[in-house]
Amino acid sequence: MTAPATGSSAFDRATAVAAAGDGRWAAICHPDWGVPTGPNGGYLAAIVLRAMDAQLGDSERAARSMTCHYLRPPAADGVVVETVIERSGRTASTVSARLLQGDRLCIVAIAVFSDAREGADAWSSPPPPAPAPEQVPSFPVVADSPSMAAHFELRPVFGGLPFSGAAEALTGGWIRLAEPRALDAPALALFCDAWLPAPFPRLREPIAAPTLELTVHFRAPEVVAALAPGEPVLGRFVSRAGAGGFFDEDAEIWSRDGVLLAHSRQLALL
Repeated sequence: MTAPATGSSAFDRATAVAAAGDGRWAAICHPDWGVPTGPNGGYLAAIVLRAMDAQLGDSERAARSMTCHYLRPPAADGVVVETVIERSGRTASTVSARLLQGDRLCIVAIAVFSDAREGADAWSSPPPPAPAPEQVPSFPVVADSPSMAAHFELRPVFGGLPFSGAAEALTGGWIRLAEPRALDAPALALFCDAWLPAPFPRLREPIAAPTLELTVHFRAPEVVAALAPGEPVLGRFVSRAGAGGFFDEDAEIWSRDGVLLAHSRQLALL
């Protein structure tokens, strides 16, 4: 199975979808967007979101929320995303999706799309204090880094070093794709799962942390669309509880000038 390689960046090509009829969209799961346990969850979410958006076909309605449940990791090969527009009303559209590889169901997802609306009020918590990205050295890609690490430029700001036995399950910093491109909802979904897992600074050695469920809320589509290609964003990733072999992780993605672009919560194994 082959999906066309569209877009000018590696991320565009790796998340491209092609119509396969009856709400089905073909894509390729690329091996160089993975971690030791399989394809990165945020990368897979970006593929699913592209298929959902293509099926909806309404440029006025931006993604507002997306939830993915990960049943099993697909192999590096072709996949199909089956999509259904569950309802499209005056204020919002709800789209469901199932990512399959052959007869193996890998992801079940649902998303909400809506156009811009006037709200009764607007507020946000302040962004975390951080130095400008130009003041922070980039994190080097070492020999045993996951394959997807080469696709990012990371500048650490928050938390201790990985596997240093730190007191907090906290990490993050400035992040952008190594190959500059415009920021959009699929890239934000990727960024929400692109950093090292929040518990890693607490640990003393690497361990698998596959995502079971990921929910992303997209907060400022108009600001995202206005950012310059390659502009770094600030990601903060924290886990507030780990028990019974599971942990939660909350992520916030901020613009340089303090606008909350997306936030997410996920449940993962540890």
